[in-house]
Amino acid sequence: MDLSLQRRLAREVLKVGKDRIWFDPERMDEIKEAITRQDIRTLVNRGAIKVLPKKGVSRARARVLHQKKRKGKRRGPGSRKGKKTARTPRKRAWINKVRALRKFLRSLKERGVVDTKIYRELYRKVSGGFFRNKSHLKIYLTKLKGKGE
Repeated sequence: MDLSLQRRLAREVLKVGKDRIWFDPERMDEIKEAITRQDIRTLVNRGAIKVLPKKGVSRARARVLHQKKRKGKRRGPGSRKGKKTARTPRKRAWINKVRALRKFLRSLKERGVVDTKIYRELYRKVSGGFFRNKSHLKIYLTKLKGKGE
């Protein structure tokens, strides 16, 4: 039974796509006889022709992934794209390192471990990028200055 005319008319009357038109299988003969737009409107009012709801993409999987990422999962090396410096830019890494070193130096000075002269010397070395990290600064202090934490 060819209902392409009825489907097209229903689509135009209801302003939806052809896949969203539903014909009642019990009333196919009635639908087959409808050849005008008015006939289609009547069948819609009687419930022989209906519009199906829109199909959407489920967000359930996306929500699960988001929860996992909030817990800190799925962030290993296999999930990363780009260089290390794409995630933490070189400048930001430098800022973090220098701030940590300067804070450590300040604490040493306040506790009297280093005097002002040594403090200034170490401060300039930090600014010049001499130390890789805090532990490097500690090693430097113990070896060359005979001081440390």
